[in-house]
Amino acid sequence: MTTIKNIIDFTETFAPLETAMDFDNCGLLVGSENKAVTKVLVALDITDRVIDEAVGVGAELIISHHPVIFNPLKSIDGNSILYKLIQNNISALCLHTNLDLSPEFGVNTCLADAVEVKGGMFADGECLLIGELQQEIGIEEFANRVKTSLNCKGLRFTRTKDKIKTVAICSGSGGDYVGLSKDYNADVLLTGEIKHHQILDANALGISVIDAGHFKTEDIVIEPLCRKLNTEFKNAEFIKSKTCTDNIEYL
Repeated sequence: MTTIKNIIDFTETFAPLETAMDFDNCGLLVGSENKAVTKVLVALDITDRVIDEAVGVGAELIISHHPVIFNPLKSIDGNSILYKLIQNNISALCLHTNLDLSPEFGVNTCLADAVEVKGGMFADGECLLIGELQQEIGIEEFANRVKTSLNCKGLRFTRTKDKIKTVAICSGSGGDYVGLSKDYNADVLLTGEIKHHQILDANALGISVIDAGHFKTEDIVIEPLCRKLNTEFKNAEFIKSKTCTDNIEYL
């Protein structure tokens, strides 16, 4: 028998809750640790469609990256995601910045592996990974590698430098790390979300930028996480969500 506590104890070995950022809300947010589970749906977000999918496959637990409860609640609306989880007796375990910051196995390390960035280390006290390409390559070649590796329908990039080797990586929203990327002599910042003024800052600092989309730069962890959990637990099945998507299209 596999319980939610068993799963939490295992995730603590590579993404301990104590490493989550102060603003975050991680851990078991819905349900009881003592609950036994046989099927677990793993998704970046808990949405209506993801809950319907969990019901359809008979999952007793959803593991997500983004927390289903982030700000304090004064009430639970009958049409809310939280109410729907409780109504269907589905628990929710959320691994957010503790999974981002995991040096052994996390969102940023999975992203680095996917785009062949090696020797990654985290900037001191920050959620920014610095690594190296095996050899210097063109920015457009690297952007194409990111697009293919993450199965992106499109992405944005700047050509501040034609050739790159040192790569700064922040999955999700990493535009705030332009300055820190410069401090670590990065040639390019790979992230999923960056604002206009941050792109201008990167231009001024001589750093190229690749914006591959928030969902694509974080969803890369879900399949490896399923494999890791399926290897550890033989009495439970961990299934990657097929319905979790950001629905973004490119013309």
